[in-house]
Amino acid sequence: MRVGLFRRILGRFFITISIFSIGLITFYIAFRYIINQFIWYPTDFVYVLLRPIGQNPLLFIALIWIGGVFLIFLYYWWKTLSYVDNIVEASKKLASDNNESIHLPLELKQVEDRMNSMKEESIRNARLAKEAEQRKNDLLVYLAHDLKTPLTSVIGYITLLRDEQQISQELREKYLSITLDKAERLEDLINEFFEITRFNLTELSPEKSSIHLTRMLEQITFEFHPLFVEKNVTCQLDIEPNLEISCDVNKMQRVFDNLIRNAVNYSYENGTIFIRSKREKDFLHLHFINSGRTIPKDKLERIFEQFYRLDTSRATHTGGAGLGLAIAKEIVELHGGTITAYSEDETVEFIVALPFTS
Repeated sequence: MRVGLFRRILGRFFITISIFSIGLITFYIAFRYIINQFIWYPTDFVYVLLRPIGQNPLLFIALIWIGGVFLIFLYYWWKTLSYVDNIVEASKKLASDNNESIHLPLELKQVEDRMNSMKEESIRNARLAKEAEQRKNDLLVYLAHDLKTPLTSVIGYITLLRDEQQISQELREKYLSITLDKAERLEDLINEFFEITRFNLTELSPEKSSIHLTRMLEQITFEFHPLFVEKNVTCQLDIEPNLEISCDVNKMQRVFDNLIRNAVNYSYENGTIFIRSKREKDFLHLHFINSGRTIPKDKLERIFEQFYRLDTSRATHTGGAGLGLAIAKEIVELHGGTITAYSEDETVEFIVALPFTS
């Protein structure tokens, strides 16, 4: 666009010179014709003045042309500098967070539109970053607060087991069971802290290799069997046999782990989780489907944002740090693919599209 602007100025400069040159020649011819209609005597002032011009017409025209071109050049040079000054002055408004639009001369309409677009995008990105930072800070406060609850319970029940020497075996087992449950919850919360740290400090870069995707998904779903039993859900794997693809094994496993865990956490009890594969041209589409509460459209549009949780309750055992889907999206896009979410009629579906030539 900057090149186009100066190209237009340069074009107008040469057009102006062309018009000036034609006008100068036309004027000289007309002037010469009018002068020749009169009889001039050597004693006339006009004759003395015009004689050198008549004797050297080309030199006269050349001098006038050079002078005119010089003036035209100065005019366009000044105009170009004024454009630059306007752009520099307007660029100072790019960093401002107000909604005031940038206004430039009509000739700089394209530059004005582009700068206003950049400013709007900058304000939008700053707002999103601020919202993400606020969600992160709120989440850290929630997690720090929630750490106290299971930790207090663990310390309390262990203290009871230590101090109560005559406690019954049944009560001892009950206390140990509660202590183990709270300790596992405490471990989950601590893992969420580590997840946030890894997401902020680790640079995601895929190390691709050819993998047997069918076997990989079979293994992952097998590892989730205890969670399936606990939630009383079943998992149906409908994947093309001997399906191979090039990807980063560890990172892609993380994507599938997050999607399956998300399906388990937000699935109805006694429901079924479907994992299906489908080829479409050069892409492999993996569908992760579960029956659960329909996700509203406004939440569905934000589901891949960092630190965004569908369930904002601090007491929930299913809600994580709000990073799983954000990390999954980044990993899939690093592989040249896409991940999308759909939800209607109490069904939630995530579709991962991966190129076979990843």
